[in-house]
Amino acid sequence: MNNWQLSGSYFEVCNCNAPCPCRRLGDKPGGRSTYETCDFALSWLVRDGKAGAVLLNGLSVVLAGTFSDDEPGSPWRVILYVDDRADAEQRQALENIFLGRAGGTPAKSYGPAINEIQAIKQARIELDHTRGRERFKVEPFVEAATAEPFPTAEPISCGIPGHDHPGQELVATHMRVSDGTFDWTVKGRCGFATEFDYRYDD
Repeated sequence: MNNWQLSGSYFEVCNCNAPCPCRRLGDKPGGRSTYETCDFALSWLVRDGKAGAVLLNGLSVVLAGTFSDDEPGSPWRVILYVDDRADAEQRQALENIFLGRAGGTPAKSYGPAINEIQAIKQARIELDHTRGRERFKVEPFVEAATAEPFPTAEPISCGIPGHDHPGQELVATHMRVSDGTFDWTVKGRCGFATEFDYRYDD
């Protein structure tokens, strides 16, 4: 699949303290996680997208995962949740793109870090990326929401949506993930919101 492009909004929460030390702040590159292990939940809303003739507008995906800074290469273990409104072709396209299998932007940024895919599930995703009140829920597995912005003196960016898309650092009310071996709840930790523009350009 070498003819696809997606753009839209992005919101994540992890268990680091704000501002997340993994992010680039001004010219300072990111470093190690606050607590050595990073537990995270990432969400994307596709506002405009297609893979070949398959339209992906309005669909959402959520990726929950964890990694340890002290494990060589810090490999990610993840579960991917795909919008249950997607038909078979749409679901396959979203899986391939957001897991980095379809090349392009995800394969160049976070895709190589994915080491173990514990599950891929089609699920109902409730998502709102309105600035200042970002939230998402994958019932009954994942939920997260924004409490308030966390001001930074310099532009802040994250490699997952791309450092060419600086965004807003946030403090989250909570993040809860409960699915198999993934089981954590944190409150008052960091979040991040921005736009994304992924494409196949190899």
